[in-house]
Amino acid sequence: MIRDCGYIAGMDDLMRHIAACRNAALPGRRVPLRLGTEPVGWVLPDIAAALAALGGTVDGGGVAVPADRFYGMARQLADQGLCRFRDEAFDVRAAPDGRVLAQVDRGAVPLLGVQAEGVHLNGLVQRPDGLWVWVARRAAHKLLDPGKLDHLVGGGVPAGLSPWETLAKEADEEAAVPPALIAQALPVAKLSYAMDYAQGLRRDRVHCYDLLLPEDFVPRPRDGEVESFELRPLRAVLDEVRRTDAYKFNVNLVLIDLFLRAGLLDAAEAPRLRAALDAPSG
Repeated sequence: MIRDCGYIAGMDDLMRHIAACRNAALPGRRVPLRLGTEPVGWVLPDIAAALAALGGTVDGGGVAVPADRFYGMARQLADQGLCRFRDEAFDVRAAPDGRVLAQVDRGAVPLLGVQAEGVHLNGLVQRPDGLWVWVARRAAHKLLDPGKLDHLVGGGVPAGLSPWETLAKEADEEAAVPPALIAQALPVAKLSYAMDYAQGLRRDRVHCYDLLLPEDFVPRPRDGEVESFELRPLRAVLDEVRRTDAYKFNVNLVLIDLFLRAGLLDAAEAPRLRAALDAPSG
């Protein structure tokens, strides 16, 4: 386990980030979305009606659509201006580790309340004065949280790829991390949340990894997703997360998990944060 020394208080300031990512009360006004008989998402009544108009079936249990037509129906919703078309397919499952039932464009995922998978990498450097972490600055053109701070590597898991394969791909594309280095990354956590936001409902499961990097390694932006990288003391990052909203919303969750594992948080309060992070989500 990665450890640092000393303790810093301020749990309530960290808890607000968890609460922000877990602000969806399900079902609320939403009704279940099914592929055949398999529940895969949650939709508002007007989206259920839009799906019914495209060939779905509305009943007392929500709205059901044929699995083999799901991708095309979601594309039609984008054509109607109900969501963006991203031209990036995500796999759709009824359970996080279940079989793939269909695919859907990434842009329709929040509209349909489908669970998405993502990866985040803590790029760490161990120095005599403690742990340091590589922090990325998101590009100004990003649709989501432009200009905010982010992890060394992160991204959604596209259709047909595993989280590990996605991590390797994103590490090369975003930060020029060579294969020999990324092969040393360790899976450390799986975090989930259900979040209401402007585009709909995010039901995300994030696969978290740690990678201890040599001090002479310097990441390079390659694909335009990131403007720059900066190596910062983990304690300074904790203070920043505690006091500000400078980091992309779900990055805060992965960092709080890291703070806990590094022993940076007060032992009397840490269990409350751990329980909040690990609680089941919708």
